[in-house]
This record gives sequence, structure tokens and C-alpha cells, in this order.
Amino acid sequence: MKSETSKPGTVRVRALKFSGGRATPSGEFLAAEEPLEIRLGGRHFTLTMRTPGHDEDLVAGFLFAEGFIAGSDDIEEIRPVRGPRGKPEPNMIDVVLNVPADELRERLKRNFAVTASCGICGKTSIDSITRRVAPPAGNARVAPATLLSLASAMRSRQEIFAATGGLHAAALFELSGAMLALREDVGRHNAVDKVIGWSLAEARCPLSDAILMVSGRLSFELVQKAAAAGVPIVAAVSAPSSLAVELAQEIGTTVIGFLRAGGFNVYTHRERIAP
Repeated sequence: MKSETSKPGTVRVRALKFSGGRATPSGEFLAAEEPLEIRLGGRHFTLTMRTPGHDEDLVAGFLFAEGFIAGSDDIEEIRPVRGPRGKPEPNMIDVVLNVPADELRERLKRNFAVTASCGICGKTSIDSITRRVAPPAGNARVAPATLLSLASAMRSRQEIFAATGGLHAAALFELSGAMLALREDVGRHNAVDKVIGWSLAEARCPLSDAILMVSGRLSFELVQKAAAAGVPIVAAVSAPSSLAVELAQEIGTTVIGFLRAGGFNVYTHRERIAP
């Protein structure tokens, strides 16, 4: 049975806990998961399941990473949708864009075609993304010792995961290992969109001197989002997929997997790892 939300990002529920041969009532924290409807100019655009919090970052990051906007200047306003009584709806956001109608229609057509092809024809998807996304700029390099510190640094800041055990995270780090931002969400791609949205609001894009780290595995979609934001180095606690590595090799992104305290694997563009 669901009870009140205890703090942002979590919901406290009643459960029956079995341990040591005994069953006892228990109050457990779960990661919150709710739908978010994104509208463009008042019209329905898309729906995503997410953990509430940093919704404006999520929306801005999603639109940017997927190529629907070219930067923060394309956004005039991100505002909540108001209900019949004038109160903001908690799960609806409307985006007003500074993009000419003809250009917006072309972006929508182009990027929905890329999304539809992803997973059906890997080469088609990679070719489409490489035409839209420039290789990472700059001469980013990072020391192995710095990389080895990232997993524990990210884990120490995952407050909702610590309470629920059921949330993904994405974090941006400087090349020195200093953390810039961390976001948590039930969707790994949402967490990445949230940190990219943060970087847009902070006028930090392109992120040519940053490392993106994600919990869990590294998918094609996450490498695509990182490349759109100009991130040169992407790391994951778990493994990358084959298509993620193929895209990273083509676009010029360094992909690191199994990054934990004991070591890591470098799959592409190892020249960014300082000896």
C-alpha cells in the first residue's frame, strides 16, 4: 500500500519483510516513478517515465541531445502546464521554442527518423548521428588514478539510491576528477539528459573538458547523447554495448567500461588516457 512521499525522488510504502525465518511489517523507500508529458507550444510532443525532480533540466537536455534544439538560445521558456484551476500540473511541461516553424518541422522529421532507425539498422543510425554531431573538440586527457576515483565519488552522492537501492545516476566530472553535477533517475537516459540540461543552463556546452560517468551499462543512446553535448570521455560502471563502441569509434569518443576501484577497460580512443 502506497503512503506519503517522504522526500523528493522517493515514496515510502508498507511491506512485509521476511528475514531469519520471521515476517515483520516494514516501511520501505522506493524510487518514485511518474510520467512526464512534454509539450511543444501547447501541443503534445512526447511522454517519458521519470523520477520527479530537475524536470526542466530533463526536458532541455532531452531536446538538445536528440537534436531538436541547437542550444539554450532555441528555448524561449520552459513552463508548467496549468490545470483548470490555474495550478501547475505536476507531470506536464510546456516548452516554447525560438525556432522558425519550417526549421522545427525539419528537425522533428529528421530526428524522429533517426530514432526509428536505431536498433533496426546500426549503420544507418551511426551515419545519421555523425552527420549531426561534430567530433569532441579540445585535447582532453585524464590520468588513470583520476578515473579510478570516479565510481566512489559518484556513489557517495547518490542519495536517492542510498535510500531506495533502485535508481540510476549520471555524473559530470572535470578532467581533474572534481564533480560538476550529478542527477538520479529511474531511467539511465533521463539521468544523462538531466546533467546535459544542467550544463546548458550553466552555459558549459560543449563539454569538451568533461567526463560523463553513468551507473550500469553504456548503451548506444547514451554515447549519442554524450557526443551531442561534446563530451570526449564516457565511462560506465558496467559494460558498453557493441553498437555503443562502434558509434564511439566513429564519432571520436573515448569509451571506458567496468570502471571500478580495481581497474577499467578502454574500448575506443585510448589516446585520451594519460600514461
